[in-house]
Amino acid sequence: MDEESRKRLEELKNKHVMEIVDKYVALCKPAKVTVLKNSKEDAEYLRKKAIEQGEESHLATEGHTFHFDGINDQARDGANTKVLMPKGKKLSPAINVGDRDACLREITHLLDGIMKGKDMFVSFYCLGPQDSHFSLLALQMTDSAYVLHSEDMLYRPGYEMFRQLNGSSKFFHFIHSAGELDERKNTKNVGERRVYMDLVEKRVFSINNQYAGNSVGLKKLALRLAIHKSNHEDWLCEHMFLMGVSPEGKGRTTFFTGAFPSGCGKTSTAMVPGQTIIGDDIAYLRIGDDGIVYGVNVEQGIFGIIEDVNPIDDPLIYQTLTTKREIIFSNVLINNNQPYWLGMGKDIPLKGENFSGQWEKGKKDANEKDIPAAHKNARYTIRIEELPNADPNLHNPGGVPVSGIIYGGRDSDTSPPVVESLGWAHGVFIGAALESETTAQKIGQEGVRVHNPMSNLEFLVVPLSLYIKNHLAFGERADKKPKIFATNYFLKDNGRFLNEKVDKKVWLMWMEGRIHGEYGKIETPIGFIPKYDDLKSLFRKIFDKEYTKEEYNSQFALRIDKLLARLDRIEGAYQEEEDIPQKFSDHVSQQRIRLQKAKQKTGKGIILPEEFVG
Repeated sequence: MDEESRKRLEELKNKHVMEIVDKYVALCKPAKVTVLKNSKEDAEYLRKKAIEQGEESHLATEGHTFHFDGINDQARDGANTKVLMPKGKKLSPAINVGDRDACLREITHLLDGIMKGKDMFVSFYCLGPQDSHFSLLALQMTDSAYVLHSEDMLYRPGYEMFRQLNGSSKFFHFIHSAGELDERKNTKNVGERRVYMDLVEKRVFSINNQYAGNSVGLKKLALRLAIHKSNHEDWLCEHMFLMGVSPEGKGRTTFFTGAFPSGCGKTSTAMVPGQTIIGDDIAYLRIGDDGIVYGVNVEQGIFGIIEDVNPIDDPLIYQTLTTKREIIFSNVLINNNQPYWLGMGKDIPLKGENFSGQWEKGKKDANEKDIPAAHKNARYTIRIEELPNADPNLHNPGGVPVSGIIYGGRDSDTSPPVVESLGWAHGVFIGAALESETTAQKIGQEGVRVHNPMSNLEFLVVPLSLYIKNHLAFGERADKKPKIFATNYFLKDNGRFLNEKVDKKVWLMWMEGRIHGEYGKIETPIGFIPKYDDLKSLFRKIFDKEYTKEEYNSQFALRIDKLLARLDRIEGAYQEEEDIPQKFSDHVSQQRIRLQKAKQKTGKGIILPEEFVG
């Protein structure tokens, strides 16, 4: 460590920071240590380093760079991501855990000398707006300039905030190494990829990986630490977007959060044209002194899925991605120094460079499967401020008042496009019962229906029973409870989607109107659904489109047998969980009884909305 870097550490006057950095410098044995203060000069230094180290390369458009992860390092790795548990303690069966003592021995061995011949970068960040009672601080150590370049775009500077700690140890810390690299500067020893969360020391180890979902510590790894902290205090840390919805001609903005598993429309909902975005991924929620729920975005940037981003379905994102500004593209196809991705709305070249190396159409992987031009999990990283629809409250330290919460999944045959819960507790049940068909964002088979409470299961580091209990209690403490909704953009009939991608704007406007008492509702066994006339009016106003009764009936008919089967699956998923709140179990039973009564009354397995009226 040179004199300037040592001076930067000492200026913080924090022995905990000094001890942590010194410990991992001694263990990882880097050739050089550079401590960064989050200045503009430091940001430019990182951008140059990412290019020099071969982790990123320039594209034709100024400010655009691209990065490739290795062919076997393209998604979050659930199998090797573990919560380290001391002996005698346990979590829910669905949460992957490891013996703390054994895992610490293993990770210490793997970290020994892992940065030999490489630079270690040390940087400081703020999770949430600066100078806010919402926010948490984080220290990152890594040998990847790409990781820190990404974090500089995604998170707010934290060096000056660390000064204000006054020597406190109240911060998270993250140790990452890409490990040994191959000739393409990709992680070589993916078989030794490890992502270990140590709740005792508020730290995360992440090694032998580069994919940002595993390597960018402040993202899903910090999410886990914050979930643990929030569930032992009085607030919520959620895998949610945060956006402002402003219906035309109303002169108001209503703020929503939304939890969707990856690939289920989360970012595209947060980017619905005409609305404003505060964040697309992680939110902290607290109850203010006025009894209102307030939320902030943990991040200031977006690490978004780029597949199917095109000028028709996602005009704002597409415009942003194809014009001059700072952007990192990852795992797209590069041809003639231009990026291409799946579903971008124009012809993709038949050859180029991608995550597999030099590529041409028909190239096979080790299992003789076709390698696509770009990965289905290809991404873009940008600052939210670069978007024309960035909300002016993006950095508001007090947050914004949250009036609506949306839970969305990927469901091809069961759930209607939008449903409002019967109340807060029923809404918590809806969130806790969320299931979704898997996509390419997680390693494993696609199209498998999995239970994913609040779209947060793989990030939970507390028992599911505690997590649900805290959600129920959170709403009870709030004087003004947000309305809770469920959405599903993926309903099909004979393989054909029953909704257009852009229809989500109609569902969003109906939800916003419901919050303000402007639209009616039909009560069904699973919650409140829209009335046809309201949707017909919204489709005409928003899209100048005729929305037919046939479309309405096909989308909002209740598929009773499918809904009952889903309840059975949810009940089965919770059988192994201990101490689940009785209120949740009551809602399972009550919804089953309501569905069965509806079937008995009508004698039908599929019931049209009009049959619930009167």
